[in-house]
Amino acid sequence: MTDTELEALLDNPAIIRNRAKIFATRANAQAFLRLQAECGSFDAYLWSFVEGKTVVNDVPDYRQAPAKTPLSEKLAKDLKKRGFKFTGPVAVLSFLQAAGLVDDHENDCEWKSVS
Repeated sequence: MTDTELEALLDNPAIIRNRAKIFATRANAQAFLRLQAECGSFDAYLWSFVEGKTVVNDVPDYRQAPAKTPLSEKLAKDLKKRGFKFTGPVAVLSFLQAAGLVDDHENDCEWKSVS
C-alpha cells in the first residue's frame, strides 16, 4: 500500500486509527514476506521456536497464568529484529495461544491438551 492509501485509513471509523499501527501493517507485511522467503514458511518459522510441538503449560488457575513468558519474549525479540512492529511479548503470547502453539488452558478445562 502507498503512503496515500495508508493515510486514507486514518479516516476509517471501522478500524483503530493510530497512524503508527496503520503504517506498521505495511512494515509487518514486508517483514513477513522476507521471513517467509528465508524460512520457507511462517509456519515453519513459528514451530521452530517450540521444536514442532505444542507447549502445554501447567495452569491450575488461569488467574495465575503469566501475561508473557520467556518463549514469547524470545519470539517478540526475534520478530522485532526482523522488522516487525507492535509485536511485544504479551501480544505474541496471545497469538501463540490462539494459533495452538501454546496451550494455557486451565488443567481441568475440557479443551486442555492431553500430554
